Amino acid sequence: MDRKIRVVQYGTGKMSVYTMRYVYEKGAEIVGAIDVNPDVIGKDIGEIMGTEEKKVKVVDVSEAEKMISETKPDVVIVTTMSLIEDVKDALMLCAKLGINAITTCEEAFYPQNSNPKITNAIDKLAKENNCTITGTGYQDVYWGELISAIGGSTHKINKIKGSSSYNVEDYGIALAKAHGAGLTLEEFEKEVASQDEISKEERQKIIDSGEYQPSYMWNVNGWLCEKLGLTVESQTQECIPQIAKKDMFSKTLNMTIKEGMATGMSAVVTTKTKEGITLETQCIGKVYDETEFDRNEWTIEGEPDTTIVVEKPATVELTCATVVNRIPDVINAKPGYVPTNEMDELKYRVKPLNEYVK
Repeated sequence: MDRKIRVVQYGTGKMSVYTMRYVYEKGAEIVGAIDVNPDVIGKDIGEIMGTEEKKVKVVDVSEAEKMISETKPDVVIVTTMSLIEDVKDALMLCAKLGINAITTCEEAFYPQNSNPKITNAIDKLAKENNCTITGTGYQDVYWGELISAIGGSTHKINKIKGSSSYNVEDYGIALAKAHGAGLTLEEFEKEVASQDEISKEERQKIIDSGEYQPSYMWNVNGWLCEKLGLTVESQTQECIPQIAKKDMFSKTLNMTIKEGMATGMSAVVTTKTKEGITLETQCIGKVYDETEFDRNEWTIEGEPDTTIVVEKPATVELTCATVVNRIPDVINAKPGYVPTNEMDELKYRVKPLNEYVK
């Protein structure tokens, strides 16, 4: 492409501060921004980024279709919510207008195994209008490509075990509440854990209806199985409370979590495959105490055993850099809802992004 890639930013919260700056620094440009928050609507994105004015003002979501139609971006970056149901309207709008879209929505990483109803609808519309929709972020590398690469250096795999932790304080009140932070153990069992105390048939019925709420690893396991050529026979999920050992204050929840209450949860996903390889993965999201930090650990058991640990990853920055580095792959990809395991391996972009567009 012989011009700058044009980007619209959908959602101007914490993540967008990085994605927008990275877009500019990678030789592309922001041509529009969208939000629902009245406190930011009308602001220049430079103010949000903490830079000079960019002559691009945030518009209300009600004006999204008009603005995208007028600016004609090459791609829309959606950094809002964690479930595909919550970003459906944004992604369907892009598909309707024939505009490529990439989102940090965790479920969107591989929504085929948790919400095929919405995924298929987006896929159909995107194919009709010749654009690509995908999800990416931290998990693309640290829960995905990194693991498949280690698998490529392994003679025989028996089991893949993964664990990743993050501080829910960093991601806002909606995510903290979704993880059960601040609940008593009785409330946690009723509001969080009980949702997965169901039969395989009941879970599949909920998935087919589009009402299932997966943990992040649910979609990661599906992505990994497809990437590695594995056939899923069964997949289960269990949510286990993380318990406060002492009273601790949560700024996000604006409350003191008492000793014995839930600070968050560990969501454990177990996938069994026809090939005999089992995946046991968990994401631990909770309010940290002063001694805790993010940690990503994966082990492949087989011949040989291999463990890799990443301590204190800059999860927000890594997520946003992944999104921006993926932009050429999305533009180059086939139409439809295309998970990143069907795209090229993620690469560092040393040249302006447009130079990677075929």
